[in-house]
Amino acid sequence: MNDRTAVQIHDHRTPEERHREFLPGMGQPWLLPFYDVFSRFAGVRTLHDRAAALADIAPGETVLDVGCGTANLSLAVLRAQPDARVTGLDPDAAALRTAARKAARRRVPLTLVQGFADRLPTGDGSLDRIVSSLALHHVPDDGRVAFGREAFRALRPGGTVTIVDFGSSDGADGSAHGHESGHGGVRGHGRLGGHGGLRGHGRGRSSVATNAHTARNLEGGLVRLLADAGFADAREVEHVEHRYGPITFVQATHP
Repeated sequence: MNDRTAVQIHDHRTPEERHREFLPGMGQPWLLPFYDVFSRFAGVRTLHDRAAALADIAPGETVLDVGCGTANLSLAVLRAQPDARVTGLDPDAAALRTAARKAARRRVPLTLVQGFADRLPTGDGSLDRIVSSLALHHVPDDGRVAFGREAFRALRPGGTVTIVDFGSSDGADGSAHGHESGHGGVRGHGRLGGHGGLRGHGRGRSSVATNAHTARNLEGGLVRLLADAGFADAREVEHVEHRYGPITFVQATHP
Protein backbone atom coordinates (compact mmCIF):
# COMPACT_ATOMS: atom_id res chain seq x y z
CA MET A 1 0.00 0.00 0.00
CA ASN A 2 1.17 3.54 -0.73
CA ASP A 3 2.41 5.79 2.06
CA ARG A 4 -0.87 7.29 3.27
CA THR A 5 0.88 10.44 4.48
CA ALA A 6 2.20 11.32 1.02
CA VAL A 7 0.22 13.99 -0.86
CA GLN A 8 1.46 14.91 -4.31
CA ILE A 9 0.70 18.12 -6.21
CA HIS A 10 1.26 18.14 -9.97
CA ASP A 11 1.08 21.07 -12.38
CA HIS A 12 -1.00 20.14 -15.44
CA ARG A 13 -1.08 23.66 -16.87
CA THR A 14 0.38 24.50 -20.26
CA PRO A 15 2.69 27.54 -20.50
CA GLU A 16 -0.27 29.52 -21.82
CA GLU A 17 -2.50 28.43 -18.95
CA ARG A 18 -0.03 29.70 -16.33
CA HIS A 19 -1.35 33.21 -16.93
CA ARG A 20 -5.01 32.20 -17.24
CA GLU A 21 -7.36 33.93 -14.85
CA PHE A 22 -9.79 32.09 -12.60
CA LEU A 23 -12.19 33.00 -9.81
CA PRO A 24 -10.99 31.89 -6.35
CA GLY A 25 -13.41 30.00 -4.13
CA MET A 26 -14.28 33.02 -1.99
CA GLY A 27 -13.91 35.59 -4.73
CA GLN A 28 -10.62 37.08 -3.48
CA PRO A 29 -7.33 35.23 -2.82
CA TRP A 30 -6.83 36.87 0.59
CA LEU A 31 -10.07 35.28 1.85
CA LEU A 32 -8.80 31.71 1.38
CA PRO A 33 -7.80 31.25 5.07
CA PHE A 34 -11.45 31.78 6.01
CA TYR A 35 -12.82 29.33 3.44
CA ASP A 36 -12.92 26.17 5.52
CA VAL A 37 -13.97 28.02 8.66
CA PHE A 38 -16.96 29.47 6.90
CA SER A 39 -17.74 26.16 5.19
CA ARG A 40 -17.91 24.45 8.59
CA PHE A 41 -20.06 27.24 9.99
CA ALA A 42 -22.37 27.03 6.97
CA GLY A 43 -22.81 23.26 7.22
CA VAL A 44 -21.46 22.49 3.76
CA ARG A 45 -20.12 19.07 4.79
CA THR A 46 -23.63 17.66 4.46
CA LEU A 47 -23.67 18.49 0.75
CA HIS A 48 -20.28 16.90 0.23
CA ASP A 49 -21.21 13.76 2.14
CA ARG A 50 -24.42 13.42 0.16
CA ALA A 51 -22.60 13.83 -3.17
CA ALA A 52 -20.07 11.18 -2.12
CA ALA A 53 -22.88 8.81 -1.15
CA LEU A 54 -24.69 9.35 -4.45
CA ALA A 55 -21.47 8.67 -6.37
CA ASP A 56 -21.50 5.16 -4.81
CA ILE A 57 -17.77 4.56 -5.25
CA ALA A 58 -16.39 1.04 -4.96
CA PRO A 59 -12.98 0.03 -3.53
CA GLY A 60 -10.13 0.73 -5.92
CA GLU A 61 -12.12 2.95 -8.26
CA THR A 62 -10.49 6.04 -9.75
CA VAL A 63 -12.18 9.34 -8.91
CA LEU A 64 -11.51 12.87 -10.18
CA ASP A 65 -12.84 15.80 -8.12
CA VAL A 66 -13.17 18.75 -10.52
CA GLY A 67 -12.82 22.15 -8.86
CA CYS A 68 -11.70 20.51 -5.64
CA GLY A 69 -10.62 23.72 -3.86
CA THR A 70 -9.36 22.75 -0.40
CA ALA A 71 -10.44 19.12 -1.01
CA ASN A 72 -13.59 18.98 1.08
CA LEU A 73 -15.43 16.78 -1.44
CA SER A 74 -12.32 14.67 -2.04
CA LEU A 75 -12.07 14.01 1.69
CA ALA A 76 -15.78 13.18 1.84
CA VAL A 77 -15.22 10.61 -0.91
CA LEU A 78 -12.37 9.08 1.07
CA ARG A 79 -14.51 8.97 4.22
CA ALA A 80 -17.16 7.10 2.30
CA GLN A 81 -14.69 4.83 0.49
CA PRO A 82 -11.17 4.82 1.99
CA ASP A 83 -9.86 2.55 -0.78
CA ALA A 84 -10.80 4.88 -3.63
CA ARG A 85 -8.02 6.44 -5.69
CA VAL A 86 -8.87 10.14 -5.61
CA THR A 87 -7.38 13.06 -7.53
CA GLY A 88 -8.42 16.66 -6.95
CA LEU A 89 -8.17 19.22 -9.76
CA ASP A 90 -8.19 23.00 -9.24
CA PRO A 91 -6.46 26.04 -10.76
CA ASP A 92 -5.81 27.63 -7.34
CA ALA A 93 -2.33 26.67 -6.08
CA ALA A 94 -2.94 28.11 -2.62
CA ALA A 95 -6.14 26.08 -2.21
CA LEU A 96 -4.28 22.96 -3.31
CA ARG A 97 -1.57 23.54 -0.71
CA THR A 98 -4.27 23.77 1.94
CA ALA A 99 -5.81 20.57 0.57
CA ALA A 100 -2.45 18.81 0.78
CA ARG A 101 -1.98 19.79 4.42
CA LYS A 102 -5.49 18.58 5.31
CA ALA A 103 -4.98 15.24 3.57
CA ALA A 104 -1.58 14.76 5.24
CA ARG A 105 -3.04 15.46 8.69
CA ARG A 106 -5.73 12.86 8.03
CA ARG A 107 -3.17 10.42 6.62
CA VAL A 108 -5.23 9.75 3.49
CA PRO A 109 -3.81 9.19 -0.01
CA LEU A 110 -4.74 12.09 -2.27
CA THR A 111 -3.24 13.31 -5.53
CA LEU A 112 -3.69 16.99 -6.35
CA VAL A 113 -3.39 18.61 -9.77
CA GLN A 114 -3.25 22.28 -10.69
CA GLY A 115 -5.29 22.71 -13.84
CA PHE A 116 -8.64 23.60 -15.34
CA ALA A 117 -12.00 21.88 -15.75
CA ASP A 118 -11.90 22.11 -19.54
CA ARG A 119 -8.74 19.96 -19.82
CA LEU A 120 -8.85 16.99 -17.49
CA PRO A 121 -5.50 15.43 -16.51
CA THR A 122 -6.29 11.87 -17.52
CA GLY A 123 -6.46 9.56 -20.51
CA ASP A 124 -9.49 8.42 -22.48
CA GLY A 125 -11.75 6.05 -20.57
CA SER A 126 -9.47 6.06 -17.53
CA LEU A 127 -11.86 7.20 -14.78
CA ASP A 128 -14.59 5.36 -12.91
CA ARG A 129 -16.14 8.46 -11.35
CA ILE A 130 -16.05 12.23 -11.77
CA VAL A 131 -17.41 14.39 -8.96
CA SER A 132 -17.72 18.14 -8.53
CA SER A 133 -19.13 20.34 -5.78
CA LEU A 134 -20.23 23.97 -6.15
CA ALA A 135 -17.53 24.71 -8.70
CA LEU A 136 -18.99 24.61 -12.22
CA HIS A 137 -20.90 27.86 -11.80
CA HIS A 138 -17.44 29.49 -11.62
CA VAL A 139 -16.52 28.18 -15.09
CA PRO A 140 -17.20 30.33 -18.20
CA ASP A 141 -19.63 29.05 -20.83
CA ASP A 142 -17.01 27.69 -23.21
CA GLY A 143 -15.20 26.00 -20.34
CA ARG A 144 -18.41 24.37 -19.16
CA VAL A 145 -19.07 22.92 -22.62
CA ALA A 146 -15.48 21.68 -22.79
CA PHE A 147 -15.83 20.13 -19.33
CA GLY A 148 -18.84 18.14 -20.50
CA ARG A 149 -16.89 16.81 -23.48
CA GLU A 150 -13.87 16.06 -21.30
CA ALA A 151 -15.98 14.18 -18.75
CA PHE A 152 -17.46 12.05 -21.53
CA ARG A 153 -13.99 11.37 -22.92
CA ALA A 154 -12.35 10.53 -19.61
CA LEU A 155 -14.99 8.20 -18.14
CA ARG A 156 -14.98 4.52 -18.91
CA PRO A 157 -18.22 2.93 -20.18
CA GLY A 158 -20.47 2.65 -17.15
CA GLY A 159 -18.58 5.39 -15.30
CA THR A 160 -20.58 8.20 -13.72
CA VAL A 161 -20.36 11.92 -13.16
CA THR A 162 -21.97 13.40 -10.02
CA ILE A 163 -22.33 17.18 -9.69
CA VAL A 164 -23.75 19.25 -6.84
CA ASP A 165 -24.16 22.95 -7.54
CA PHE A 166 -26.65 25.79 -7.51
CA GLY A 167 -29.43 24.89 -9.93
CA SER A 168 -32.72 23.13 -10.46
CA SER A 169 -34.55 20.66 -12.65
CA ASP A 170 -36.22 21.54 -15.94
CA GLY A 171 -39.52 22.64 -14.39
CA ALA A 172 -40.83 25.82 -15.93
CA ASP A 173 -40.50 27.65 -12.63
CA GLY A 174 -37.06 26.22 -11.92
CA SER A 175 -38.41 23.97 -9.18
CA ALA A 176 -37.61 20.32 -8.66
CA HIS A 177 -40.31 17.67 -8.59
CA GLY A 178 -40.38 14.54 -6.46
CA HIS A 179 -37.01 15.08 -4.80
CA GLU A 180 -35.92 15.44 -1.22
CA SER A 181 -35.17 18.78 0.36
CA GLY A 182 -33.29 19.70 3.47
CA HIS A 183 -30.74 16.92 4.06
CA GLY A 184 -30.32 17.63 7.74
CA GLY A 185 -30.93 21.36 7.58
CA VAL A 186 -28.12 22.15 5.15
CA ARG A 187 -27.07 25.77 5.25
CA GLY A 188 -24.43 27.62 3.29
CA HIS A 189 -22.49 26.20 0.38
CA GLY A 190 -19.07 25.16 -0.84
CA ARG A 191 -17.24 27.57 -3.16
CA LEU A 192 -18.40 30.62 -1.28
CA GLY A 193 -18.14 34.05 -2.75
CA GLY A 194 -17.53 35.23 -6.29
CA HIS A 195 -20.10 34.11 -8.85
CA GLY A 196 -23.14 32.87 -7.00
CA GLY A 197 -21.56 32.92 -3.55
CA LEU A 198 -22.07 35.09 -0.52
CA ARG A 199 -19.99 38.06 -1.53
CA GLY A 200 -21.99 40.60 -3.48
CA HIS A 201 -25.12 38.46 -3.75
CA GLY A 202 -28.38 38.16 -1.89
CA ARG A 203 -29.87 35.00 -0.55
CA GLY A 204 -32.28 32.50 -1.97
CA ARG A 205 -33.64 31.57 -5.38
CA SER A 206 -33.93 35.15 -6.62
CA SER A 207 -30.21 35.84 -6.21
CA VAL A 208 -29.33 32.63 -8.05
CA ALA A 209 -31.76 33.44 -10.87
CA THR A 210 -30.51 37.00 -11.33
CA ASN A 211 -26.81 36.12 -11.29
CA ALA A 212 -25.62 35.34 -14.80
CA HIS A 213 -23.30 32.55 -13.65
CA THR A 214 -25.59 30.59 -11.33
CA ALA A 215 -28.67 31.24 -13.49
CA ARG A 216 -27.17 28.98 -16.18
CA ASN A 217 -27.78 26.03 -13.88
CA LEU A 218 -31.49 26.71 -13.38
CA GLU A 219 -34.23 24.88 -15.30
CA GLY A 220 -32.03 21.89 -16.02
CA GLY A 221 -28.89 23.73 -17.12
CA LEU A 222 -26.48 21.11 -15.76
CA VAL A 223 -28.60 18.27 -17.10
CA ARG A 224 -28.53 19.84 -20.57
CA LEU A 225 -24.78 20.38 -20.29
CA LEU A 226 -24.18 16.66 -19.75
CA ALA A 227 -26.80 15.55 -22.27
CA ASP A 228 -25.23 17.75 -24.95
CA ALA A 229 -21.86 16.14 -24.18
CA GLY A 230 -23.25 12.70 -25.05
CA PHE A 231 -24.56 11.32 -21.75
CA ALA A 232 -27.88 9.60 -22.46
CA ASP A 233 -29.27 9.51 -18.91
CA ALA A 234 -28.32 12.90 -17.46
CA ARG A 235 -30.83 13.75 -14.72
CA GLU A 236 -31.40 15.56 -11.46
CA VAL A 237 -31.41 12.91 -8.74
CA GLU A 238 -32.01 15.12 -5.69
CA HIS A 239 -32.74 18.73 -4.85
CA VAL A 240 -32.21 20.92 -1.79
CA GLU A 241 -33.97 24.22 -1.14
CA HIS A 242 -31.11 26.07 0.46
CA ARG A 243 -31.15 29.46 2.14
CA TYR A 244 -28.66 30.73 -0.45
CA GLY A 245 -30.58 29.25 -3.36
CA PRO A 246 -31.66 25.94 -4.89
CA ILE A 247 -29.08 23.15 -4.91
CA THR A 248 -29.26 20.39 -7.50
CA PHE A 249 -27.58 16.97 -7.50
CA VAL A 250 -27.10 15.85 -11.10
CA GLN A 251 -25.80 12.50 -12.34
CA ALA A 252 -25.09 10.86 -15.67
CA THR A 253 -23.59 7.56 -16.82
CA HIS A 254 -21.24 7.00 -19.73
CA PRO A 255 -23.00 4.65 -22.16
